Amino acid sequence: MTVSVLTIAGSDSGGGAGIQADLKTFAAHRVHGLSAIAALTAQNTRGVTGVAVTDPAFIAEQIDACFSDFDIAAVKLGMLASADVIHAVADALERQHPVPIVLDPVMVATSGASLLEPDAVGALLDRLLPIAAVITPNVPEAEVLLARHIIDTDDALDAAQRLIARGARGVLLKGGHLRGNGPVVDTLAMPGGRIERFEHSRLDVRAHGTGCTLASAIAAGLALGHSLAVACARAADYVHRGLAFGYRPGRSDITVIDHFGAAR
Repeated sequence: MTVSVLTIAGSDSGGGAGIQADLKTFAAHRVHGLSAIAALTAQNTRGVTGVAVTDPAFIAEQIDACFSDFDIAAVKLGMLASADVIHAVADALERQHPVPIVLDPVMVATSGASLLEPDAVGALLDRLLPIAAVITPNVPEAEVLLARHIIDTDDALDAAQRLIARGARGVLLKGGHLRGNGPVVDTLAMPGGRIERFEHSRLDVRAHGTGCTLASAIAAGLALGHSLAVACARAADYVHRGLAFGYRPGRSDITVIDHFGAAR
């Protein structure tokens, strides 16, 4: 049976992030993409002008429908805007057979628009962190989760280890927001003190959809049987290639990942 990967996330009407980026990533990795849409956004490369959160019961119905028919080998979690949505998603996933879950704790869009209600952070930590195989925060997201500042790679390592202590089974802390003009260093921490770092040259672009794409590429890699470290390494390479081939479809200076350029 064909390997399938499910994304539970928000829709980006501009096509560069969210569900749309997830499904392009799955296709590029030659796995079948499924989706449960947790929110609709009115969005383009300039920003987010509106958000409509899906009824939590209907999100759960979408998840149940996917699991009832497809051989789902991994799940990617993206924009889950409220505590009610997070609880509904956690309940639905706990009813199914366990599969690797990649949690991208989406909080703020590239444009600065808030995509997560403040009271949902606790629900994310309590319900989703323990069931995820890996969580993939950027620096601002990790700062919110831990209520502390992260300045450099040493801080990033400490933050990743603190999230492990909070119950995470794996943490890939993305380094694109760290200070400096040197290479981008992503830090993967796993229980037992194992650490991996993935380094790429810093590209001079303002990008959109990188976090969604990275988490989806990791989920695809896990679904295909790769270890967490290998899946993360390959996903980071994929995002870097996609940005190098990236293009600007809108009237802003935002670059969107070229998924099929990355796949080549």
